[in-house]
Amino acid sequence: MKLKSHSESFGPRMPVMFVGHGNPMHAISENEFTQGWQRMAEGFSPKAIVCISAHWETRGTRVTMVPKPRTIHDFGGFPPELYAVQYPAPGAPDLGSDIIAGVQGSTVEEDHEWGLDHGTWSVIRHMFPMADVPVIQLSLDRNMAPVAHYELAKELSFLRWKGVLVIGSGNVVHNLRRARWDSSEPYDWAVEFDEQTRKSILDGNHAALIKGGDLGSAASLSIPTPEHFLPLLYVLALQADGDEVRFFNERIDMGSMSMRSLVIS
Repeated sequence: MKLKSHSESFGPRMPVMFVGHGNPMHAISENEFTQGWQRMAEGFSPKAIVCISAHWETRGTRVTMVPKPRTIHDFGGFPPELYAVQYPAPGAPDLGSDIIAGVQGSTVEEDHEWGLDHGTWSVIRHMFPMADVPVIQLSLDRNMAPVAHYELAKELSFLRWKGVLVIGSGNVVHNLRRARWDSSEPYDWAVEFDEQTRKSILDGNHAALIKGGDLGSAASLSIPTPEHFLPLLYVLALQADGDEVRFFNERIDMGSMSMRSLVIS
């Protein structure tokens, strides 16, 4: 799809969304989390979706330019039913070109190989089950500092006026090594950092969240690696004056994985 010029608008400003995607099995489950994704997407009619997923890290920032993106099953050890899932949403190379042109503070490169990883399709298939909305992905530059991710994301604000739904897909708390596979009783440190993050978002204190793992031992345990937390910064960077923040799926799963999600509109 080709966006209109920056001076033209499809209509009202589009919401932005951060989704705690959690266990890949949610892709083929019907539970409180998937129902939350479905409920919060009701009434959304995006022209296209741009997803920043924790599961696509690259050297430099890349955007998918594939007309028909493949469904990537980037995990192991799950039942055959999960690997059988396909999400055949079309791509949007023209939208990728608009992002490349619209981001001036850093370089965004074309990618003609990546498709839709499970951080994207496992969630979006519940929101838009007909797979009729074009979807592209923007990668996470693994060598970029959190503040640079935040500044890059600010340059995507024009998408909200063009009918494009920006989704960040990760987890506020994500420590698989500490996961309790036989219990969902949360660790104290996971609860502490999840609540700390919630408060910072409500206070509009994005600077504190950009510091991420520097915020103490609870943060260090909650964010042992940054890739699941960074998509949240992309969404927060697109918050505009007067926007309302609505949380949903406010629960920690498997002890060490926050499913906290939010819509900014």
